[in-house]
Amino acid sequence: MNGLDLINTSVLGALGCDMTTFLRYFPAAETMYEVFVALAIGLILLLWVWNLFKNFGLGAGSEAEDPIKLTIRAVLFIILVWYAGDIVDLVLDIGGTPYSWILTGNLPSLDFGSFSSVLLTIIGVCANGAVALIVLILVLILAWNYLKLLCEAAERYVLLGVLVFTAPVAFAMGVSHSTSDIFKSWCRMLAGQVFLLLMNAWCLKLFTSMVGAFIANPLSL
Repeated sequence: MNGLDLINTSVLGALGCDMTTFLRYFPAAETMYEVFVALAIGLILLLWVWNLFKNFGLGAGSEAEDPIKLTIRAVLFIILVWYAGDIVDLVLDIGGTPYSWILTGNLPSLDFGSFSSVLLTIIGVCANGAVALIVLILVLILAWNYLKLLCEAAERYVLLGVLVFTAPVAFAMGVSHSTSDIFKSWCRMLAGQVFLLLMNAWCLKLFTSMVGAFIANPLSL
């Protein structure tokens, strides 16, 4: 029970839309971000030159892009790549606001040890024999499912960090119509991960409130 309480406190304290925890455990991500910015600008220039070559060199016809629009898009996405960190931070701030509301709600803390003691008392009153074994099985089932939910939330946080620190490369894919679907998919993935992280926190808080209410007044159920 103490081990489960330790895991619960550690994971809930680490999750969120703030990348501070991610950088503490993966410090190389901040250094590699500059590499991704340089790579993204190089990809934009490469796609720009290639599409201009298709226009003027090969004459690809209807598949070729307008060189003026292509140049404007290249300049625009170079600016977006350069400020990708600020743009993503703005998205995380927007998503982090409801996340902080959920986590800072005035709810009772989750204590698996107290939950086990309450169950032991209730089942001991209602039944005779093998009480400790029944309580152990019930608490283990409950704790296992809660632990899986915590692991899923932690996985989503790590995936969100990967999306954030590879953002420049995703922005670079928007310069050409042939690669713009990659950029759109990245945007959907980023928004989806932020939303799912909010839903994970909401579910964890619902579970915490249920256990806290049960410990506070178990016989009312």
